[in-house]
Amino acid sequence: MQAVLDEVALRLSTTDESLIRIPDICEATGVNYGSVYHHFGSREGVIDAAYDFMFTKFMEEDIESLSHLVSTATSRTQLVQGALAYFDTIHDAPERRDQRAMRWRIVAAALTRPALRELIGASQSRITAELTAIVSQGQEGGLIRRDLTARSIAVLLLASLIGRVLDDVSTSPIPDAEWRQTARTSFAALLTEP
Repeated sequence: MQAVLDEVALRLSTTDESLIRIPDICEATGVNYGSVYHHFGSREGVIDAAYDFMFTKFMEEDIESLSHLVSTATSRTQLVQGALAYFDTIHDAPERRDQRAMRWRIVAAALTRPALRELIGASQSRITAELTAIVSQGQEGGLIRRDLTARSIAVLLLASLIGRVLDDVSTSPIPDAEWRQTARTSFAALLTEP
C-alpha cells in the first residue's frame, strides 16, 4: 500500500485531487483494485491517507534533524548556531515553499472532511509531542531556555514553519533575506535565556 500512497502523493503534488482515479493508480503501481479498496475503504480514504502521509513526511525529516541537533550540541552557542543554520535552510529552500503550500492545502481540505481532519489531527498531535520531547531534552541539558514550556516553544516553531506560506502567496512577499533575519533573531531569542 506504500506504493499506492507514494503514487497518490505524487499526483496530489502536481494536480487537483478531483483528477485522481483509482484505476489509474492501480495501473501505475500494479496494485489490485480490490486491494486498494479493501485497505483504504474508498477513493476518499486513499486520498485522505495520502494527504496524511504527505503531511507527516514533511515534518518527520525536520524532527529527525532537530533531534540530532539537540542530541549533539555541547553548548547553547553551538545549538543556536546549528538551529539558525538549519532554519535558514528550511525557510530558504524553494522546495520548502511547495511543502508549506501543500501542508496548508491539506489543512484546508480537512476543514470540510472529518475523516481527514481526524487523521491529520492525530498526526499533528504526534509531531507536536515529538518536537516537545526534543525541546524538553534541550531544556534539561541547559541548552534551551526554561522559562517557557517545551510545548509552547514546539508549537511556536511549528507555526513559524507553516505560517510562512501566508507571505508566500502575497503579491509583495517579504524578501527572503529580510525574513531570514527576522526568523534568526526570533529563533535565537526563543532558544536562549532572557
